[in-house]
Amino acid sequence: MVNPGLFSANKSTNSVKVSFRIPYFTQWGQSLLVCGSVPVLGSWNVKKGVLLSPVHQGAELIWGGSITVPKGFQCQYSYYVVDDNKNVLRWEMGKKRELVLREGIQSGQEIEFRDLWQTGSDALPFRSAFKDVIFRQSWDLSDATVGVNHINVEPEGEAILVQFKISCPNIEKDTSIYVIGSNTKLGQWKVENGLKLSYFGESVWKAECVMQRSDFPIKYRYGKYDRSGNFSIESGPNREVYANSPRNEAKYIFLSDGMMREIPWRGAGVAVPMFSVRSESDLGVGEFLDLKLLVDWAVASGFHLVQLLPINDTSVHGMWWDSYPYSSLSVFALHPLYLRVQALSKNIPEEIKKEIEKAKQQLDGKDVDYEATMATKLSIAKKVFAQEKDLILNSSSFKEFFSENEGWLKPYAAFCFLRDFFETSDRTQWGCFAHYSEDKLEKLVSKDSLHYEIICFHYYVQYHLHLQLSEAAEYARKKGVILKGDLPIGVDRNSVDTWVYPNLFRMNTSTGAPPDYFDKNGQNWGFPTYNWEEMSKDNYGWWRARLTQMAKYFTAYRIDHILGFFRIWELPDHAATGLVGKFRPSIPLSQEELEREGIWDFNRLSYPYIKRELLQEKFGDAWTFVATTFLKEIDKNFYEFKEDCNTEKKIASKLKTCAESSLLLESVDKLQRNLFDLSQNIVLIRDPEDPRKFYPRFNLEDTISFQDLDDHSKNVLKRLYHDYYFCRQENLWRQNALKTLPVLLNSSDMLACGEDLGLIPSCVHPVMQELGLVGLRIQRMPNEPDLEFGIPSKYSYMTVCAPSCHDCSTLRAWWEEDEERRLRFFKNVMESDGLPPDQCVPEVAHFVIRQHFEAPSMWAIFPLQDLLALKEEYTTRPATEETINDPTNPKHYWRFRVHVTLESLIKDNDLQTTIKDLVSWSGRSLPKEDDSEIEASPVSVLSAAEALSEKQKFASTTEKPVLVK
Repeated sequence: MVNPGLFSANKSTNSVKVSFRIPYFTQWGQSLLVCGSVPVLGSWNVKKGVLLSPVHQGAELIWGGSITVPKGFQCQYSYYVVDDNKNVLRWEMGKKRELVLREGIQSGQEIEFRDLWQTGSDALPFRSAFKDVIFRQSWDLSDATVGVNHINVEPEGEAILVQFKISCPNIEKDTSIYVIGSNTKLGQWKVENGLKLSYFGESVWKAECVMQRSDFPIKYRYGKYDRSGNFSIESGPNREVYANSPRNEAKYIFLSDGMMREIPWRGAGVAVPMFSVRSESDLGVGEFLDLKLLVDWAVASGFHLVQLLPINDTSVHGMWWDSYPYSSLSVFALHPLYLRVQALSKNIPEEIKKEIEKAKQQLDGKDVDYEATMATKLSIAKKVFAQEKDLILNSSSFKEFFSENEGWLKPYAAFCFLRDFFETSDRTQWGCFAHYSEDKLEKLVSKDSLHYEIICFHYYVQYHLHLQLSEAAEYARKKGVILKGDLPIGVDRNSVDTWVYPNLFRMNTSTGAPPDYFDKNGQNWGFPTYNWEEMSKDNYGWWRARLTQMAKYFTAYRIDHILGFFRIWELPDHAATGLVGKFRPSIPLSQEELEREGIWDFNRLSYPYIKRELLQEKFGDAWTFVATTFLKEIDKNFYEFKEDCNTEKKIASKLKTCAESSLLLESVDKLQRNLFDLSQNIVLIRDPEDPRKFYPRFNLEDTISFQDLDDHSKNVLKRLYHDYYFCRQENLWRQNALKTLPVLLNSSDMLACGEDLGLIPSCVHPVMQELGLVGLRIQRMPNEPDLEFGIPSKYSYMTVCAPSCHDCSTLRAWWEEDEERRLRFFKNVMESDGLPPDQCVPEVAHFVIRQHFEAPSMWAIFPLQDLLALKEEYTTRPATEETINDPTNPKHYWRFRVHVTLESLIKDNDLQTTIKDLVSWSGRSLPKEDDSEIEASPVSVLSAAEALSEKQKFASTTEKPVLVK
């Protein structure tokens, strides 16, 4: 790399002209700019980059510009979309471009770089899910010619040297890349006379040839030539290269043609929580080493992916509440629940082996017994640790693990010790340790401390969890199976992370979701919201470390509630439900704005509106008890809550006291629900940090408070409500996401998928598309407001499609829940005039699952329970027992276990064949079952078209299901 300080944009006798050309359609007020690593391109300061000028060329808008640089110049560069003030509106995804001026270029000559805009989806094949797993090479690239195929002559006279460059990450052994075209140098469309490209590393192929100016314009395409002599040409229209205009006589044209255009790769996967897996070796719960069996079954069934729920430690309460996998005690530590104690040592004493065998029998229940399983595993692990602690803790392997992870491992072990010592995770009860400091930490983990052995035990457990998950992850990679993890949106407020980094969290708030498909009253997850402003100060270091840790085990991940990176539903920490919240960030309604509209009685609108008639209607004869116990009269027939019960949590606490004193005349649940309704009977939410700012309550039109307003106030508030929720925030939320999400994506090579369900702002999908984020489509929760059921055949490629997910009922349970809905689905989707069966029989499951396999989505991922519905013998258990989570219940017990072992599933050839046939007929990729030769199994355009034709022929001759009740 030349010293960028030795040159400037001033032309010298030793300089050459470098031009940039890129097709891109912009909106009014937008321009394209090129910025790079050297001063002449702004040194990555976009404000100092080089603005490009647009020219129409046929149907395209071509942006171009040039700089003058010395011979031998090298740099990196990227393109940006900017406004009139050079503020960045959009930028390219993927790696920075490399500009290297080859030897032989003479002073005064012009070199033109013709590029294509790099989208987020262009970078997906270079994510570890594809690069290291799906497109994992089975051949040694050292056998290939590495380096560009330079020719011996330079362009003279009217000649132009053209360099062709294409990226092709999906290629089999002994396959070559050719470019063929209309020119004789490109074989005049004949492969045998075409131009063969050389491999240049990182899936890039290049070749050069000299052509005469009179040869232009030249039409061309790339293609693959395999060892059997078959040539598969890329899809899409012909590419075309023009010669420069007479006033821009470039002697060198370097083409960057992006990705080879092939039929989009599509795969399938299975989703199951780690705790739900059952094997013959587990101790009451799925374990990391069980993943090897799950991978074997996945490969045999035609799957390329296994998706898990979060696997981080959640041991906050020391009881079954900790079964909630999204409430992390630590975003770095793995959960001891998934430890295989038998694998802790090769020398486990006989008495411990007998204890393990006895525990296996006792814990082998229908569901997970979280508390008993955790207690048993930790008890056994402590006994093995006592036997071999010196051997392990002094081993080079452990020392390496500790050295790489001590930044989070020491605080985690100290937190666990303090949690157990004080018998609470609430650090406000920890005395001098309530506030974290490095000095206090070092004292807690000191080798001289009396409790050092306890600290080391937590190191020991994490070390073995790391070894076991690493073994399973490497096994999956070798088998060509992606292991997909889950990135929770929040952490528990009593967690290691909030203890160590309290400044990164807004501890007086709680996260949740506004009313949606899952819960009409909204959700309150209880996590503190993030202090994004503080996080940005070190470029989101906590997030980057979190993703780096995750990438040690996973090659893909699901971003839980991706909407939270645009805006989060923020609730006060005293809220018990998720209804009365506001979006953060958001532009509130100012008091001045409301006053201009004739709205002025802010106390009336922002305090619970409680009239005597409302109390009598809600509570009947018990209204006087409610009024005297919870309320005080502030005006004739108008009431407000007393100080000791003016929040939802205070109401719940007072109700508990009343129940203990036997003062209640009706059920606590019913009374609490009605009291919460009273407290939520408001129209505006006053900002607790600025009393002159307000937020419209979600669904404010449903409140009695709103309904009692005059018509003018109603009309104004309805208009402002719509503006707040659907208009004024869009640009703010887009900018917020573009600050945070790229940091996540650039923190690792993992493939990222976003869970984009719920109330979706219009800016979300364009940003996800721009960043190359794969979205989620659940048929029963369509994005289209006019559809009851999604149409899988119309899903976009950049999606994961699934018939259900862990947050809703399974396919079987959904089918049985609602007779009228079942009838509509049977008639409108399955196109059958008969009566649907009451149960989700295998024929119904087959139809729905096949729909998803055949969808254009990149991934079709199925909960294991839905796949088991394909076979009648696996449907004997009541469908409602297969539910993983009930989002409406904040204290749901996450304990579902699959009732069949992985060993049994591996032996079930019938189920594997059924699933594999569905994968095959749908045109999705099938993994290689031989782990010694894992290839990408690409298909040529012709063979794919033939397969599609056969699939359509098959579909047309297959009768639609006619099922009778």
